[in-house]
Amino acid sequence: MAKYKSLFKVRGSIDDVNFYKTEEGYQMRSKGTVSKDRIKNDPAFERTRENNNEFGNSATSGKILRRACIDLVSTAKDKRLASRLTQVMTQVKNADLTSVRGQRKVSVGILTPEGRLPLKGFNFNRKANLSEVLLSDYNLNTTTGEIQINGFIPSQKLAVPEGATHVELSAGFLNLDFTTLDKDIQLSNVENLPINGTATNITLTPAAPAAGTGQSFYLLKVAFFQEINNIQYPLKNGVFNALQILEVL
Repeated sequence: MAKYKSLFKVRGSIDDVNFYKTEEGYQMRSKGTVSKDRIKNDPAFERTRENNNEFGNSATSGKILRRACIDLVSTAKDKRLASRLTQVMTQVKNADLTSVRGQRKVSVGILTPEGRLPLKGFNFNRKANLSEVLLSDYNLNTTTGEIQINGFIPSQKLAVPEGATHVELSAGFLNLDFTTLDKDIQLSNVENLPINGTATNITLTPAAPAAGTGQSFYLLKVAFFQEINNIQYPLKNGVFNALQILEVL
């Protein structure tokens, strides 16, 4: 993708070139010359239609997952989350080895160990990977969704961003069926700690095991706050917050 560098920051179109802005700067691309009607009906574009159909399923599946755990995601995400998750869901879809080309689905691929693997360890905020933020070991109980972190010392076991005075840890246990769209998410207690040298044993227990069918997702979140006059404020609107899918079963 070409990047446009100039004194003039152009948006919109000039002839057959579109100019647009991303978080990585101004970019440009040429307009497509093939009509939508031809892509939809011309036999020469059959492969294109198949790819578009599968891409649409991957994008929709990513949206379903994001919305299913929105209570956690809303304050721990980056601007490219939707596109990144679509890419991962495409890998999940590729694990569907039974459907015909053009009809492969995330709901089938995720039933396999190979299909679940791309989602394991997925970070909703690419600017804050959990493994780089939380420097402590943890134990996950996949029956209850409970997560234990023993001897947690915030000042030693965290990569603390400048200005943070407190840290908040929480967990989620999600059951999500990509076929029926049934979902159930159970959130844990929230542990809020000052960032100091005190050791604490942390137990994050979802209110109940997630109910329903589908796949089980186990999530862990670390969020930072700054305390001013006894009030805690999210640090830079959550830009340093981490949220990861620990396991998918």
